[in-house]
Amino acid sequence: MQRRAWFEIHDHRLFPRFLRDMQTDILQAIWNNQNIYAPVVPRLRQALRAADANRIVDLCSGGGGPWLKLSRTFAKEGNSPEICLTDIYPNLGAFERLRKETPLDFCPDPVNAMQIPSELHGFRTLFTSFHHFDPHQARAILKDAFDARQGIGIFESSIREARTLLGVFLLPLLILLLVPGIRPFRWSLLFYSYLVPIIPFVVWMDGVLSCLRSYSQKDLSELIAGLEAEDYRWSVGIERGPLVSVAYLIGHPVQRDCSEAGEPAVEAAEIEKAAYS
Repeated sequence: MQRRAWFEIHDHRLFPRFLRDMQTDILQAIWNNQNIYAPVVPRLRQALRAADANRIVDLCSGGGGPWLKLSRTFAKEGNSPEICLTDIYPNLGAFERLRKETPLDFCPDPVNAMQIPSELHGFRTLFTSFHHFDPHQARAILKDAFDARQGIGIFESSIREARTLLGVFLLPLLILLLVPGIRPFRWSLLFYSYLVPIIPFVVWMDGVLSCLRSYSQKDLSELIAGLEAEDYRWSVGIERGPLVSVAYLIGHPVQRDCSEAGEPAVEAAEIEKAAYS
């Protein structure tokens, strides 16, 4: 396992909740400004079709993640899935604001990504959050989806490559440009962004640590070892976008006739180890 056990500031139990909510609001503004995850939409749509799923349960959603952009992309292409946002620390204010802009739902109660309630059925997704979990926890997330025969898509833009790290170092500047337009307007957000720049610092530092603690392609393959079955498929790879690259791990159940066709249980898709080692 190449992944290192760094920790991020906003993950700490002593990090104030109001600052954590500000940080997720800032990250939401960044997702809305930069359509980073657009390159993985075709793969996600293909996995939804293969799993015969029409509902997405997004885990560790933060302030809503990239779903403003992604939901509109799905809508343009037709046949949009239902989307339900969840989090262990749900930012209900952010979820409500996002629901006013695009059709989606959310779970108001804390949701543990390692043990999803049976009523939250659907294809599970995690965007820029899987690296927060240690290998034991990450394995538990994957096993829970595998055992329930639910699809799961892990998508990470925080990976260990030069272009991504360069983008992270530019985050404070982007934050300072975006903060005045974040709604609802709050003097506290201006205070902790400009006068006492805790938020830009934490987002920048956590961004660097996110890249350093991310799972490599080899790590992801190790995590799914033993989670193979004739009626379940895994794929691991990287999608190259115009701004950053997105690493993915996708698992989904398949129809019996497809599983009997002799397809491999794990597919290696466009793995570039030199860029993600």
